[in-house]
Amino acid sequence: MTPTSELPRDPELPGRLLAAERDLLVPLLRARPDADFALPTAGCPGWSVRDVLAHCSSALMRVVESRFEKGVFSPESNDRDIADRAEWPVARIVDELERGMTEAGPAIAASDGRLDLVALGEWVHAGDVREVWDEPGAYAGETLPEALALLTWYTRRRGHVPLRADLDDTDDPLTLGRPDGSRSPARYLGPAATLIRLYSGRSVEGASYELVGAGEEELNLFG
Repeated sequence: MTPTSELPRDPELPGRLLAAERDLLVPLLRARPDADFALPTAGCPGWSVRDVLAHCSSALMRVVESRFEKGVFSPESNDRDIADRAEWPVARIVDELERGMTEAGPAIAASDGRLDLVALGEWVHAGDVREVWDEPGAYAGETLPEALALLTWYTRRRGHVPLRADLDDTDDPLTLGRPDGSRSPARYLGPAATLIRLYSGRSVEGASYELVGAGEEELNLFG
């Protein structure tokens, strides 16, 4: 097994991803009518766009304010955070989200790496919103290189299923997870957005890709 010490972490990467995504997402949110925020999301069954954004903003503010009580980020905790914002106007949720995406980076950088998944999760949720609204760049777009770099590091740190990904839309293959000698690396061939969907537990129905040596459910980091 490759020692964790040989897996260098870029502590500023999560903050860069959040800031870059903020600059793309927040103007999109502010331009949409309130009715669009009531639409249901496919990536988070049972949650509307508004619910997803309330979850995102509350999670980031927990990071900013170091509020990590027992059970934080559990489904029950997430539901409470959304309920706490049920009476907020959409604009207030977007304001909180913008603040969180701006201020969470240094707090994540100062952590031991476990909070890096929060930044990646926020980026995935931005894809959930784009998918509902039929906007380009869902689980891809301009910030994809940073998201893939963070995904690569996190899966190695976690000792996740080893996988080589040959992506249709990038030149260099990715080596994800960490071999432990117990199995050969799985192989993925297809679009980067579909790879993100697999690692985030989103539907890949209708997508064209190849995955050999691992089951779809084995890749899910958020399950």
